[in-house]
Amino acid sequence: MDKLAKYRECVQSLLTRYANEDIALGEVEVQLIFDDKRDHYQWMNVGWEGLKRVYRCIIHFDIKDEKIWLQQNLTDQNPAEELVAMGVPREDIVLGLQPAYKRQYTDYGVA
Repeated sequence: MDKLAKYRECVQSLLTRYANEDIALGEVEVQLIFDDKRDHYQWMNVGWEGLKRVYRCIIHFDIKDEKIWLQQNLTDQNPAEELVAMGVPREDIVLGLQPAYKRQYTDYGVA
C-alpha cells in the first residue's frame, strides 16, 4: 500500500471509531465527511438541541504534501498519538491547530 493510501485509511479508520462512540442527543446527527479527492476528513455534529442550532466540527484532518494535518480537535482524545500507534511517523503529522511558530516545539512535523 502506498503512503497516501495508508494515511487515508488511518485517518478514516480513526474518525469512524471516534464517531461510532459519539452519543448524539436530540436531533443532532453525527456526520463523517470523507473527501478522498481533495483529502479533507471531518467528524461533524449537525442538528438541533431544543431551540439551539448545533453545527460543529469535532475533528478535522487534511492530507497535504504527504503529511497528515490535524486542523481541529474538540475532544479529550489524542488523535496524533493514535496515528503514531497506527504506524504514521511523527514527522508526517502536523498540528495545524497550533500556530506555525509553535510547531517546532512539538514532537510532530512542522510542515
